[in-house]
Amino acid sequence: MASPARRHFQRVSASLAAASAAPGETLAGSAYELMLAKLATDRRRLKSIMSIERKIEVKRVELLPEYVDYVAGALAGGRGAQDDVLTTVMIWRVDAGDYAGALDIARYAIAHRMTLPDQYDRPLATAVAEEFAEAALASFKHGETAAVGRSQLVEVSQLTESADMHDQVRAKLHKALGYAAERDGDGAGALEHLCRALELDSRAGVKQDIARLEKAVNATGHGAGRT
Repeated sequence: MASPARRHFQRVSASLAAASAAPGETLAGSAYELMLAKLATDRRRLKSIMSIERKIEVKRVELLPEYVDYVAGALAGGRGAQDDVLTTVMIWRVDAGDYAGALDIARYAIAHRMTLPDQYDRPLATAVAEEFAEAALASFKHGETAAVGRSQLVEVSQLTESADMHDQVRAKLHKALGYAAERDGDGAGALEHLCRALELDSRAGVKQDIARLEKAVNATGHGAGRT
């Protein structure tokens, strides 16, 4: 574990590096290059692991803690320049279940129109929307405690609202929002989101849920309808 002095140095170095380039530029300099080199090493290690479960555990326990101070410094001092370390850590945090930490980066990255590194085949906003939606839907499917909170899904929806993405991805997010609303007892809100999911993707798998919710909402006299 790094000493407090070392951690402070990493935060300050990251902050200064992030402040050295403007939006639309790519970061450079020794501090950023060192982190890129570390990232390359960590990627090679992950690539050598066959088990997805093991990869996630390594990210969560061993790798991600080593980027905490870099991320804090980069977010504090950054001006929006492209940072492949930051965006990769965002995805890794999602993989590891650190959704609050991933959102910290997503707010900054989306605001500054950053992109994911070349090995990812999706635009950044699409990845954020889909990864959060799929994590939430997986927890609903297995009856587990919600992996992603409703407020987090709402924020993801707001952050990615203006982004161009496949309708199927947007439908997944509305489906997750619908289930989260239903879990919170908001039948009308759930119905609105599930109907929107169906509009976007006829194969969203929500028709039975919509019928059930329409019956329940009409029975309570709220009269919510499709949007």
